[in-house]
Amino acid sequence: MHDRLTLPYVWGQKAIPVVLRRTGKGEQLRVRLPFAENNRQWLQNGRRSKPEWVSDEAYWQIPKAWFNDTVDRALARFGKVYIVQPYREQEICSSSCQNATGHICQCSCMGEHHGSGNDCSWFEVSDAFSTRWGERYLACRLLRKR
Repeated sequence: MHDRLTLPYVWGQKAIPVVLRRTGKGEQLRVRLPFAENNRQWLQNGRRSKPEWVSDEAYWQIPKAWFNDTVDRALARFGKVYIVQPYREQEICSSSCQNATGHICQCSCMGEHHGSGNDCSWFEVSDAFSTRWGERYLACRLLRKR
């Protein structure tokens, strides 16, 4: 894919709303909207809590609980919305693969961990299934109104 879905592009463009979903304890959603005088009221949507404007970085902060509603309303109002959210890839392997001594591998790791042993980073679910989670990354996706 071309450069248009890089995080700096998505966060920096001003035509399509962006909702940055943060998952840490106490972290709030960050939202960038195309400029309109009523953005604070639109985000608040009659709720008691008020969106906080972070002027030095030009975004709104709102409670995590508002995520689905904000995305739905942004799709209705703007027709599109970018969602930026953390994700972690899950690797799946098995102890029979990790402890193998030959070259035959039929595991979903495609031989990447074949014969390498378990370095304690794997969670063994059973003799035939081990899993571990990779590093945390940010993923961007564009949702469009149907």
